[in-house]
Amino acid sequence: MMNAIIRGRAYVVGDNIDTDQIIPAQYLSLVPTVPEEYRQLGTYALCGLPRDRYPVRLTGTEGAPPYAIVVAGRNFGCGSSREHAPIALGAAGVRAVVAESFARIFFRNCVATGEFYPVEAPARLCEVVSTGDAVELNLDTASLRCVERGTEYMLRPLGEVRNVIDAGGLFGYARAQGLVGGGVKT
Repeated sequence: MMNAIIRGRAYVVGDNIDTDQIIPAQYLSLVPTVPEEYRQLGTYALCGLPRDRYPVRLTGTEGAPPYAIVVAGRNFGCGSSREHAPIALGAAGVRAVVAESFARIFFRNCVATGEFYPVEAPARLCEVVSTGDAVELNLDTASLRCVERGTEYMLRPLGEVRNVIDAGGLFGYARAQGLVGGGVKT
């Protein structure tokens, strides 16, 4: 099992962030299995957000990614079923998205790719957390803590999908379970 606590800065967005805002269609020709193109996808993550509403960008600096956790409103990842969307966020260094709700296909793509943890929040955290806040996501206790304020918010537990994401996605999980070649032999 992976480290249960993810620490970092929050990047906050609102409702109905669609997959074209997460990774615009012009970048879908990048092939995530090619390491250089995977890194490129990360540089474009969330570049489709309107600059007037989101002047601070998720990416754009060299070195360590500035934001480890995206905090979002309702219906995060709506729109098309492009697998590139969770891959771009993972390539940008995002380790978790905490949202009020996710589009179903986007949530499934997050689990399938194993790029990051999609965690649902019963409260509207996009209105109480600000971009740049230091946060700690505890996957074991299903909670998000704002470090500076000391406030803690309960989240919905990931359940069994956590094991799949911990394994690196569906193929990693299947290999680890011995369901496909290259896994543990019994």
